[in-house]
Amino acid sequence: MKKIFKRGHKKRQTGFLFVLPSLSGVLFFILIPFADVVRRSFTEAVSGAWVGLANFRTIFSNKAFCLAAVNTLRFEGICIPLLLALSLLTALILDSLGEHVQFFKSCFLIPMAIPVASAVLLWKVLFHERGLLGGLLHMLHIPGEDWMRTPWAFWILVASYIWKNLGYDLILWLAGLSGISPSLYEAAQVDGAGRWQCFCCITLPGLLPSLFTISVLSILNSFKVFREAYLAAGDYPHASMYLLQHVFNNWYRDLSMDKMAAGAVVHAGVIFLLVLFLKRKWEG
Repeated sequence: MKKIFKRGHKKRQTGFLFVLPSLSGVLFFILIPFADVVRRSFTEAVSGAWVGLANFRTIFSNKAFCLAAVNTLRFEGICIPLLLALSLLTALILDSLGEHVQFFKSCFLIPMAIPVASAVLLWKVLFHERGLLGGLLHMLHIPGEDWMRTPWAFWILVASYIWKNLGYDLILWLAGLSGISPSLYEAAQVDGAGRWQCFCCITLPGLLPSLFTISVLSILNSFKVFREAYLAAGDYPHASMYLLQHVFNNWYRDLSMDKMAAGAVVHAGVIFLLVLFLKRKWEG
């Protein structure tokens, strides 16, 4: 019995030593800096004096922050369901192709390999007033415009995000589909189930664990779209695509660390609550 206990204790020690470097990295580069951000959100930027909730009242009364928060929520509410639905539909189609799926998987992953600067150049070539779209409209005797300075800028941002991340989510859906046993479909078809019944009763329940992971990763990846938006339209883009990252970037440039810390805490808190909500829904 003692030998078994010692062996289990040794395995636990080995496991702890194995994850110690990763835990140390998370502690020193994420948790401790974020704890300092939380502290700064309750203090004045220059003097460090305690101001309580004053910084939070300031950001919620800031029109730029409120505009960016609304745009970000709108962006998330449109992009995430669209991306999940399109990537799942594409994964189901590719999964039915069998051995030819590898070629199409590679094609869908190409946008992820394109550098951000190249993607921005593509935007400008297509949507500038003198770009390809403007030239096509000019041939039809329709006046062109700089689409990145119109309300269409928001939808261009949505299309860019979906185009960039479709392949990533597609691979995750295909991994989830590969974990569903084909014998379940065979048994259902023997009992007379159709494709729609198999999808609702076998595929969807089998993909629920993947759905949670893909949803969380899609939400986190959505905040990376700021790079394209910033390079394409600068510090102050059209109001429809002015996101929270623009606000944080401008505050950082102005060294408004107190407002930036308060905004970061609110931002992190909303994402944390959203992830907890999704986790509870999937497990429930």
